[in-house]
Amino acid sequence: MAQIEKHYGKWRVRWKDHLGKRQSKNFQLRSEALFFKKQKELEVEEIKRGIKCPPPCDKSFDELCNYWIERRASLKRSGRDDESMIRKHLRPYFGKTKIKDISVADSDNFILARSALSKKTLANQLTLLISMLNLAKDLKWISEVPKIKKPRVRLISKDFRYLKTNEEVHRFLSAAQTEGDLCFTFYAFALFTGMRAGEIATIRWEDIDFEKRLITVQRSFNGPTKAEDVRYVPILDALLSHLLRWKLKSPSELVFTNRDGKMFGESARIFQEVLQRVLKRGGFPAGQRGGKSSGYITFHDLRHTFASHWVMSSGDLFKLQKILGHKTTQMTQRYCHLLPNAFVEDHSRMPNFEHQKEAKIVNFPNT
Repeated sequence: MAQIEKHYGKWRVRWKDHLGKRQSKNFQLRSEALFFKKQKELEVEEIKRGIKCPPPCDKSFDELCNYWIERRASLKRSGRDDESMIRKHLRPYFGKTKIKDISVADSDNFILARSALSKKTLANQLTLLISMLNLAKDLKWISEVPKIKKPRVRLISKDFRYLKTNEEVHRFLSAAQTEGDLCFTFYAFALFTGMRAGEIATIRWEDIDFEKRLITVQRSFNGPTKAEDVRYVPILDALLSHLLRWKLKSPSELVFTNRDGKMFGESARIFQEVLQRVLKRGGFPAGQRGGKSSGYITFHDLRHTFASHWVMSSGDLFKLQKILGHKTTQMTQRYCHLLPNAFVEDHSRMPNFEHQKEAKIVNFPNT
């Protein structure tokens, strides 16, 4: 509640605003102070009840960036991605702007200035911006969030790379053998499990049950897996003998380690430089991604290779979803176009016009 007190011959009104911040104002007359006190009490009550929108504060987007990095990004698995987008894109563009002044026009100009970026990259930046502005609304720093329109990104797409044939898989693994047992087993493990880079780098022998032929996937580079769930991956025949031989040579708790006996980091050469060397030795041509020259595949494309060959060999899509750790079937459906004979049974579902008897034309007399 607001309070009135005498202060150096004037009447001072003290109150707490909707954010709990202490405020005060002086008046010459007590009647003016009483009237103002009632106004403030009514305003605070209306804001609490949602009858009235709180007045916007003068917080800058810079302050919102700091709050997000300190209290939200630090708790997220993708926190470093947030920090990178804020540092490279959001803060340079919106930093000095008052949050209350950010408009739809500002977001449209932001999009226009980044027209060279892919739709997915731009959508990720705008998703983060919207989340930050929603946080500002929750903090009562703004009353409304502008309606920011993100570019449409195809969730399901067959535009991915993979080793397309058994011959390519064989050629790739043969080239990997020349790099040594570690490299060969590492890439074979990725190919025949569909696991992500961080999941492979952190896998331990205690996670592998050779009797049940199951791999328990429960961690990645930054702690939990991407979906933050524990899942199980079968040890396929194609991997079993290679993994058993590697166990005899690996004294570490981790299944795969670098030369120092430590876990492979996110930027380890085995994920990039060594892979491209293997591809070159295997005779795989370079490709193009986003208008730039790139290798035939990336390490993550080994995951696509596993999924693609699973589907091409008539593997169950529901099981594939569980193996890959997809939260919904939508992500798994990107591989559906590879299903062999997917619609063979449906080819005759509609009547064939050519097989119908010729219709007889009847002329009706005029009536």
